[in-house]
Amino acid sequence: MLVRIVRMVFREDAVGDFLEIFEGSKMAIRNFEGCRHLELMKDENNPNVFYTYSHWLSEDHLDEYRHSELFEATWRKTKLLFADKPQAFSLKKFLEVTP
Repeated sequence: MLVRIVRMVFREDAVGDFLEIFEGSKMAIRNFEGCRHLELMKDENNPNVFYTYSHWLSEDHLDEYRHSELFEATWRKTKLLFADKPQAFSLKKFLEVTP
């Protein structure tokens, strides 16, 4: 499984527009083949910073999404709202600590 975290900083006046875009596309993203989990998180101290947190069966599944019409249409609208360059991280579990 692959965990994907994307940090996005929006212009203050664009947060509402982003939330509308996310609301309109979240179920299509979540139901995309290979997506097993999707969350939208908001920074505790900065109301203009959001993170998407998603789980993908594999990097190939994520790549299929990233090359899809759904991603292209969503990203085309979203990137116009940024105040700073987004950051993306793809992670795989390395070590789990249990009690």
